[in-house]
This record gives sequence, C-alpha cells and structure tokens, in this order.
Amino acid sequence: MTAASSAQPSRPSPKQRNWRRRFARRLRVSDLFVLIWVVFGAQIVWFGTGNVDLAIHENAAITDVSYWMFSAGLVVLWMWALSLIDSRSERVIGPGTAEYVRVANASLTLFGFIAIAAFLLKVEVARGYLLLSLPAGILVLVFSRWMWRQWLIAHRSMNEYSARGLLVGSPDSVTQIARELERTPSAGYAVVGACTTSNARALTLRNGTLPVLGGIDDVERALATTGADTVAVTSTDELPPDKVKQISWRLEAGKQHLVLAPSIVDIAGPRLHTRPVAGLPLIHVETPRFTKGQLFLKRMVDLVASVLGVIVLSPLLAFLAITVRLSSEGPVFFRQTRVGIQGKEFTMIKFRSMVVNAEELLEKLAEQQRDAGNEVLFKMQNDPRVTPIGRIMRKFSLDELPQLFNVISGSMSLVGPRPPLPSEVAQYADHVHRRFIVKPGITGLWQVSGRSTLSWEDTVRLDLSYVENWSLLGDLAIVAKTAGAVLRPGATAA
Repeated sequence: MTAASSAQPSRPSPKQRNWRRRFARRLRVSDLFVLIWVVFGAQIVWFGTGNVDLAIHENAAITDVSYWMFSAGLVVLWMWALSLIDSRSERVIGPGTAEYVRVANASLTLFGFIAIAAFLLKVEVARGYLLLSLPAGILVLVFSRWMWRQWLIAHRSMNEYSARGLLVGSPDSVTQIARELERTPSAGYAVVGACTTSNARALTLRNGTLPVLGGIDDVERALATTGADTVAVTSTDELPPDKVKQISWRLEAGKQHLVLAPSIVDIAGPRLHTRPVAGLPLIHVETPRFTKGQLFLKRMVDLVASVLGVIVLSPLLAFLAITVRLSSEGPVFFRQTRVGIQGKEFTMIKFRSMVVNAEELLEKLAEQQRDAGNEVLFKMQNDPRVTPIGRIMRKFSLDELPQLFNVISGSMSLVGPRPPLPSEVAQYADHVHRRFIVKPGITGLWQVSGRSTLSWEDTVRLDLSYVENWSLLGDLAIVAKTAGAVLRPGATAA
C-alpha cells in the first residue's frame, strides 16, 4: 500500500476505478490460451493428430465422442471451474498463495468429477492423456498467474491497479497500518486519506504525509471526496460500539469494501479462525505449534536440499576455497559462535571474507558512525576489514554457502530467523527469545525484506512473524525470493 505524498487527495480516474474488471478479463484470456495449449497439446502428444474416439461400453447410452470434442469440453469445464472458485477475484490476486491454491483445487476437483463421471457412465478415458493434462495444466496455469503477478506488482509500485483505501481509527493505529502498507505496495492498497479521532490535518509517514479528512463521523463524506473503494478500520477502541456496523451499512454493495485490521499484527494463515459465538464473529488466534510431522518434513527438505546443494555446488565451493586461501593470509573458513534453537550455542561456518584480526578491529569500528545496521546489529556498507575477494563474495552472499554444512549437521535450517551472536542475545527483550522456537536459517524474511537496511524493530518483527506463521509453502517462497535478493548489490546479511 502506498500513501498519499501530499495532504490533498486526488479523485480516481475511470481506469483506476475499473482495474479489477480489466485485470480479471486479462486473466481469463490468459487462462483460456494456457488451457487450449495444454489440453490439446496433451491430446496430440498421446494420440497424435488423428481422429480418435473415446472407448464407450455398448450398454452406455452415449454415442461415440471424438477426443477433439472431449478436449474442447474439458477446456470449457476447466475455465468454468476456475471461475466458480473465484480464482480471479481481487481478494486473492497479488500477495500470498491463495490464488495458486485455488487454481490447484479447482483443477483437482474437476478431474475428480471427470473420473467419477467416466466410471458411472462407463466411458474409458485414456489415463495417460489425463495424467499429462492435469499436472501440466496446473503448472502452466500457476506459472502464468505468477507472471501476471509480477506485472501487477510492477504497476502497483507505480500506484496503479490498487484498491484506494481510507483508514479509520486512532492516529497511532492509522499511522502504524499506513506505514506497513506503504512498505509493501504489492499488497494492492493505496492509502488516499484517513478519518481519525484527532484534530491533525495530516499524519507523517516514511515517504510523505497522509491527509486527515475529518473525524469518525465524516467517513461517508471522505469516501465521496477521495473516491476510495475500501474502508479499513485500524482500531475500534475509540469508536462507539455500533459505529463499524453503521459504516458497513453505508458502503455501496459490490463496489466498496470494509476491512478490519486486528490489533495483533503479523499473525496470519492457519492460526486465525473466525468462529461465531452467540452471534458474534470472534477471531480465535491459536498459539504457534509445530507438530512432529511438520518438524520431520522441514528437516527432510533441509537435509535433501542441502546435500544436493553441496553436490551441485562442489566445483564452486572448491574454487572459492582456493581463491580465499591464495588471496589473503588466514584460514579458508571463518568460524563463529552463534545462538540457535532453544538458545543453544553452535559454531557457524562461512568463507572468510575479512582480514584475520577482524574481531580485534570491531571495537574501534563500533565507535564510528555507521551507514547500515541498527542499534543491535553491527553493519557497515564499506567495512574496511573486508578483503577484495570477500567484498565480491558478500555482494552475492557466496560467503554463506558453507552454512549448508551447518544445515546437514542439524544446527541450522535453509530458512529461518537470523542466527544471532551471544552478545546480541544479551540485549534481547524477553519477547524476542521466541525466535529460538525454530532453527536459525541461511536465509529468511529478514534477508528478502531489506537485509542490513532494516531497523532492529523491523528485524525482530520479521523474525517473529516467520516463527509465528511457519509453513512449507512460505519457506519455498522465501527461497525463491532469496535468489533475486542476492543478485542485487547490498550489504551482507549475517
């Protein structure tokens, strides 16, 4: 969500108002092209270009059907299934995995119905044809949606193809939510104004100001002024009990939306459950827990991926080891004590990227003015202790590759919170120790969300958010984002 850069809100253009409909139309055309290519391609691969009929038992009351007609019908049904499950809804496009999950669910459900119908109607559909169509269709559809998502994110960074949000609540809660959404424009909300309980005319954000368009009773007028299509209630502490209900009643059905921002942030996914109790939609927040199955799955993924990584990258590892050894005096590897799961210390290994007496020089450098890091994490963009080869390795995070051996040994994971130094842990507040519920990782949310440019507050928030909401799909998404993050010049992560 990006925020208004001035105190004067602007009205949306017709193009901005109709972005949902136009984007959904693009997705429909793209899905249709993908399905035609996949389904008819699977038919040609399996049967060739000839005319082949489905095998139908004699006692079935169906005439012969060509696979060309069956494929056309499958494409139509597949498009219908994607529409029925709302896979092109603005509620799921953009961030998160809900869009991809819906595509997969619609596809699997459709093929399940086809299997049942074929059994009941005694129609022998070629299994190889279906086994080609289903996985290929899901993979290509998801890839197509991912490509569209990159296009959408690029436009949202320019304040296009986003919902226009009006924030309602206390000044502190409005400012907090606005800053969070300003930091992630890919979420798809552009804040155009606020209605608060204060008399301020504007609220200060990171990249500008947010205009205050009145009090809590001025929401309807503010909607008309800004053309906002989404009202986000950021806090209800200072609102009358029935005020949120009144706001929802005044919204135009189907065109304007109401969003309630919970007081607890960074909690999402399977831990949130809405359960009606005595007519009240209560939100239940479960405490974070990791089943034996989840722990086993994460460990197996870590072990298999890291072993394969060491095998595939062994020529690069050998080359870097030789380069480090020949380019400067000192050992190839840098070993350092870090704090891991349950607060237990372990030895983390990296390729040495600094001079041998780097730790001795740290105290003097800590007294200098730094251009990176924060009050707890020591970082410098141009650290004089880094060797020329080390600077190249750090730029692309190559110095961290030996941590794959930490993963194999079980002291680290591929994805997790940043492994802290004991001196850093000594400065932790009590709640920060929750990050030790899981193993530290080679990469994590902290690395793909800003690395050394993050404040200590943001670093803690991202680490705890990962611990509170762990999922295997989330790990895979972080690994995918890491590949792009390490290719951008920046300071080292660990």
